Amino acid sequence: MSETPHMKSDPVPWEGETGIKPTFFTLRAQMLDAGNTETPLAVGENLWLKIKVYAKGGENKLHAHPYQDHSFIVLAGRACFHGPRGEEKELARNDGILLPAGSFYWFETTSEEPLVLLRVGAVAAAGKHPDTRIMPDGQWAVRRGRGETFVSENVEYRDGEFYQ
Repeated sequence: MSETPHMKSDPVPWEGETGIKPTFFTLRAQMLDAGNTETPLAVGENLWLKIKVYAKGGENKLHAHPYQDHSFIVLAGRACFHGPRGEEKELARNDGILLPAGSFYWFETTSEEPLVLLRVGAVAAAGKHPDTRIMPDGQWAVRRGRGETFVSENVEYRDGEFYQ
């Protein structure tokens, strides 16, 4: 059995300057009355997690991530995911969807309460930017990186109300 080049067979403590260190995080996000937010929870070289909150709306343009497998898990609220040929699937709390690299989709909030999603992404093609999007018209773009926070211009926070 071959050993992964950057791994050592001897356990290395988490503290100190050497070693592979875990990232700890909490599923917590401020609830919204308007707009949407996207907050990185943990970002590794090949895997990352974000918590996303939508007061209304969603990712309303059909698109695909050609170099990224990713998943959405509904933590609160409901969402309807749409496929490229009119497919629809409504997801409620604790439901999820896995989108293999290249899967076209879009989604929208279907609940009165804000939609809170856990988004997990993983590199599917070495050497390619995993945050690349392709639109149905053939346009390719990187909207934002996996470690970037996003707050929409129209965001209105619910004072003192958090998903946790």
